[in-house]
Formats: sequence, structure tokens, C-alpha cells
Amino acid sequence: MVIVYLTILTIFAGGIGTLTGFGTSTIMVPVLLLFFPLPQTLLLVGIIHWFGDIWKLILFRQGIRWKILLGFGIPGIITSFLGASLTFSAPEELMQRILGGFLIAYVIFLFIKSSFKLPQNNYTAISGGTLSGFFAGIFGIGGAVRSAFLSAFDLPKAVYLATTGGIALIIDSSRLVTYYMNGSRLESILMWGLLAFVPASLLGAKLAKYIVEKIPQNYFRIVIAVFLFLTGLKLLLVP
Repeated sequence: MVIVYLTILTIFAGGIGTLTGFGTSTIMVPVLLLFFPLPQTLLLVGIIHWFGDIWKLILFRQGIRWKILLGFGIPGIITSFLGASLTFSAPEELMQRILGGFLIAYVIFLFIKSSFKLPQNNYTAISGGTLSGFFAGIFGIGGAVRSAFLSAFDLPKAVYLATTGGIALIIDSSRLVTYYMNGSRLESILMWGLLAFVPASLLGAKLAKYIVEKIPQNYFRIVIAVFLFLTGLKLLLVP
């Protein structure tokens, strides 16, 4: 039954992650921590997240923008190694509350300054990649920061989702290696469970793609902002 429940959770989390460009880890990590230790949780969710990145690139491949992707991804690799290495020593709850407060303040600012856009330059990409890589490594949640930066670019839907998938793939690959090198391993039941979790993540991604196609472009940024706000509340209020 554990496999069945986690498969259902993967479909839901994978769908949200594809629809918004983030959220898979935010949903799955707290649930899995009820049953598994942190290192194993981060490794399992990281693997599912890695496949979710692949699905975004495949489903929205027409929107890939290499300049933004590499600008975020390269610094993200460096800081994700750093964050993953600090997983067992950093004050995780404090970091989550700081991140939650930042996301809530950011969304409020966006609604006040609805015309706000970040410049699409190397400085912005490097800053976003550095922060999202670090948060992804330290407690498996970095997509919200990445999406906060990318949503400020006000990109077309396909460009936004393909770019988040490509950036996350680079960062997730580096942090998975770090987890493994630091001794994280999956229990046998979870290894077998991947046979269900991986296709479940694809099903969630395909369902999300159908929904994305129905959302008008001018409302898409609002959808992202709402999910950022909910994520911020969760991080700020739920330890």
C-alpha cells in the first residue's frame, strides 16, 4: 500500500510541478519525511524530480532558451553541491521560514507592481541560479526561487516551463550525485517503487500539459504567483 499511496502522490505532485514549474519537492518532501529519514527522502524525491525535469523538456521542447538555461544552470550546479553538503548541519527550519517570507513578500510586490519585469541579462540569471541551486541542495526545494526569478521575466508559457525543466535537470543531476556520494541510499521497497513512480510522474506531467494549454497567457503569471504564495505560506507556517 505504501507504493500505491506514493504513486498517487507522485501523479499529483508531478502534475503541480509541471503546471507551475515547481512544487514537486514542496509537496512530496514533507509527506515522505513522515515515513523515511531525510537523506532517503531527498534522494527519492530528487530522482522523481529529475524525471519530471525530463518530461518538461520533452513536452515543452519548443520553448527552450539556451541562454537563460545555462545562465541559471551553471551557477546552480556549484551552489547545489554546497547546499547538499550542508544538508545535515544547516538550521533547516530557519532557512525554510526565510524562504517562505521571501516568497510571500515577492508575490505581494508583484500584485502591487503588476508591470514589474526583471531584465533578461546574465546578472539576473546568475543570481537566480545561485539561490535556487543552494535551496534545492540544502532541503530539496529550490524550484520556487527559480520560478520567482523566471516569472519576473514574464516569459511565454512554453518558454517558462521548458526553461524551468532544463535548469532543474542540471541542478538536480548535481545534487543527486552529492547525496549518493554522501551515503544516501534507497530501501529495497523504494527501489522497486520507482517502476511505478517514474511513469506516474509522466502521467501527472501530461495531465498538467493539457491544463496549461487551456490557461490564457495573460493569466499564466497569476497562476504562478498564487502557487508561489501558497508555497511561501507553507514554508513560513508549517515546520
